[in-house]
Amino acid sequence: MSEEDWLRQDRLPHIFCAGCGNGTVINCTLSAVEQMGWKRQETVFVSGIGCSSRAPGYISTDSLHTTHGRALAFATGIKLANPQLNIVVFTGDGDLAAIGGNHFIHACRRNIDLTVVCLNNMIYGMTGGQGSPTTPMGGLSTTTPYGSGEPAFDLCGLATAAGANYVARWTSYHVRELTRAILTGLENPGFSFVESLVQCPTNYGRRNRFKQVADQIEYFKSHTILVEKAARMREKGEMIPPDMILAGEFVRRNRPALGVRP
Repeated sequence: MSEEDWLRQDRLPHIFCAGCGNGTVINCTLSAVEQMGWKRQETVFVSGIGCSSRAPGYISTDSLHTTHGRALAFATGIKLANPQLNIVVFTGDGDLAAIGGNHFIHACRRNIDLTVVCLNNMIYGMTGGQGSPTTPMGGLSTTTPYGSGEPAFDLCGLATAAGANYVARWTSYHVRELTRAILTGLENPGFSFVESLVQCPTNYGRRNRFKQVADQIEYFKSHTILVEKAARMREKGEMIPPDMILAGEFVRRNRPALGVRP
């Protein structure tokens, strides 16, 4: 099998906008799942509501497209009911960090044995382009027409502090690194959280001076700094520009996990 064999051909073509980064992350995830050697009948994909949450509908396994923000609650129930199943959750920044924020915190705390892939497009892409918890300072949206005045939520920092066993961040530009990070998350017992920043040309890009899809991908390339390099800069007293994206592995540990296969 290849990652393409995991796709439901009868559901194609997909509904994602032209140039959306979600397809890249889905491909990276399925590549990692294929490398794990998982079987379809032993794998479940779960999602909430949003652009990213439509992903499980295109994958030929059992899946749940749940209510807004509740994907982790449903995924926890599945895992505890049948620890033999492999669980992957697709979620977005609004679904996970806004209405689903409390579920996110407690899933990390419980260290439930599942992998969460967050497709962070920094805006509510499906429902009209409102600002989300990860819209950067100064970011334009329908609810922040003069630029967001709030600091963006650091999802990886939250997952690390709340107790997740594995936490990493990449972008839709870093395809190989993202695939390896998701693969590591699938391999690691306990709660694994992989964040991927993705381009949203329809609602984020056109409002924030990314006229072409390639413009935002190029931004991801030029404004990403590895966490190791950032640490060395801090040790030297050097300032890290506030618009830089910290990418890489933030934590990998072995806290006792809930729902691990016996």
